[in-house]
Amino acid sequence: MRTLPDNLVGAGFMTLSMVGFALEDMCLKTAAGQMPVGQVLMVWGLLGTVFFSFLAVSRGEPILHRDMFSRPMILRAGFEGSARLLYTLAIALIPLSDASAIMQATPIVVVAGAALFLHEKVGWRRWLAILVGFVGVLMILRPGTDSFSVATLLAIAGMAGFAGRDLATRAAPRTLSNAQIGICGFSILLPTGFLLLAFSGGATVPDITASLTLLFGAFFGLGAYMSLTQAMRTGEVSFVTPFRYTRILFGVGLGMIAFGERPDMMSYAGAAVILLSGLYIMFRQNRVS
Repeated sequence: MRTLPDNLVGAGFMTLSMVGFALEDMCLKTAAGQMPVGQVLMVWGLLGTVFFSFLAVSRGEPILHRDMFSRPMILRAGFEGSARLLYTLAIALIPLSDASAIMQATPIVVVAGAALFLHEKVGWRRWLAILVGFVGVLMILRPGTDSFSVATLLAIAGMAGFAGRDLATRAAPRTLSNAQIGICGFSILLPTGFLLLAFSGGATVPDITASLTLLFGAFFGLGAYMSLTQAMRTGEVSFVTPFRYTRILFGVGLGMIAFGERPDMMSYAGAAVILLSGLYIMFRQNRVS
């Protein structure tokens, strides 16, 4: 049984990780406006692969493991590459606040996917909450209105890809460490970015501002990943996980400060619906357990 101080420390690490991910998105959006998205993905993948390779070596773990080529890991790599590509394109084209709100539906989709594909038991109350969460996404998208942007579908597809990645992670071999899984996740961005560059045009030589933006973004993203891992290992999952939703606050705030975004009331209402449905699903999961 974890103590209250452990839970508070875990919640602090979770909140810190959400700050890092929001800052990573801000840097990605800025960098994508200064260089091709495919190039951003390649640099991101290279930096992440090098980081997790050093982390694995420092722990005495092999950089390559035969279980990295297992079916769940191949599926995970496919979801990771497509999700990163689509979500990066999305935040380059739509407001950061909208993309951040849509991303909060990922845990909801994970629960639905676990019920449909992993045969986990989900009661009617959680199914109803899942449907309500999807209504919240539609409130942000508003299809059929002048406010609707086709580019927001990229964020939906990216969010679905991240949910598929999380589901595949559940089936990942236990023989692989977090660092080795990180190597798999970031290394797939190298060929993904290269293929996008091949279709969209060649790379450019970034200026010092764009280079620093990428480096800071990688620093924030990798720090957020480590904080997230520490959070899940420090506090109780039922106490710590709800703090994941603080990301939407930081995403909206950074969108307003860095890019002058001003979400309307319908966007706020949709984000609130997603937040409440996600929290209820977690509450029901913990109660059933």
